[in-house]
Amino acid sequence: MKSARGTERLVLLFLLPSVIALAVAPAMFAQSSNVSVFATGFNNPRGLKFGPDGYLYVAEGGAGGSTSTAGVCTQVPAPVGPYTGGFTSQISKIAPDGTVTVVVDKLPSSQTSTAQGSLVSGVSDVAFIGHTLYAILAGAGCSHGLAGTYNGVLRVNSDGSTTMVADLSLFQKNHPVLNPEPDDFEPDGTWYSMVADHGVFVAVEPNHGELDAIWPAGFVYRIADISRTQGHIVPTALAFDGQSFFVGNLDTFPIKDGSSKILKISQLGDLITAYIGFSDIVGLAIDGKGRLYVLENTTGNSFPTPGTGKILRIDGKNNYKEIATGLSLPTAMTFGPDGNLYVSNFGFGPPPVGAGQVLKVVVP
Repeated sequence: MKSARGTERLVLLFLLPSVIALAVAPAMFAQSSNVSVFATGFNNPRGLKFGPDGYLYVAEGGAGGSTSTAGVCTQVPAPVGPYTGGFTSQISKIAPDGTVTVVVDKLPSSQTSTAQGSLVSGVSDVAFIGHTLYAILAGAGCSHGLAGTYNGVLRVNSDGSTTMVADLSLFQKNHPVLNPEPDDFEPDGTWYSMVADHGVFVAVEPNHGELDAIWPAGFVYRIADISRTQGHIVPTALAFDGQSFFVGNLDTFPIKDGSSKILKISQLGDLITAYIGFSDIVGLAIDGKGRLYVLENTTGNSFPTPGTGKILRIDGKNNYKEIATGLSLPTAMTFGPDGNLYVSNFGFGPPPVGAGQVLKVVVP
């Protein structure tokens, strides 16, 4: 999420002290009455999905680290780079009663330069094929301070170990998009959202601007080069209705209310703009009636601001209903088997101290 936002990113430095202070006192924000805390204690919670066992699985970006590869390989351009990294990312699961346990830990996690605020990436999303858990990495790679690691899709084995099934760092280096942003470029990518359907994963990458299909056997196929027609719009959120993919974007800094949109992309890669007028989209979800829900990280402010996140439901063209307000730096959401939404909150920032939450949002 962090480095894919454009060249105005240094302004984050003026925001980060207040973000850190507010993150340790999340109860001070006025959330809508249908929002409650489901679980706490996470480090940069990102994508989340319910498993076939009824537990909610949460990707945690982690807390970065101090390992550097400066002088060893190509670095992310300043001021975002050079990165440093460590192995502090993990996947946790939440029982129906809110109890949290770690599924797998010591996964790659990296952080931007201190000039950029030490913003963290790690495991960015999770998905299931059958009873097998998979995860997608955004914080690995030599350009992220971790030589000998790669961004890609991991299979979580029954003994708690992981196996990389698709090397996405290599795929992006061998298959560049048409219109990358030179002053905001991540050689290893920064994958954000992933869904699974009929044994195949589909993932969106914000920095390069692409939507790709990934097979568990390792084959990768680009469905759409979003940069080709849209430029550097930072596509982040992804949902699939069984026929088409819906992709929401952040856009670049400073945040401009109404500048984010939702693209509808066919399985053949044909792309149209479906909905407009959103702010800072980080999550999409579809309910049992086929209605699309939109998670906005920040509204009414030029830079990421706690307490201003929202969830909207699309009830028709230009007809958007507020479902929840007062969220603080949310990063992803998913529907639960109870028909309610579960949201990663306080999921974006510098190395945290367990300030991340998962919220339950009762859908009207």
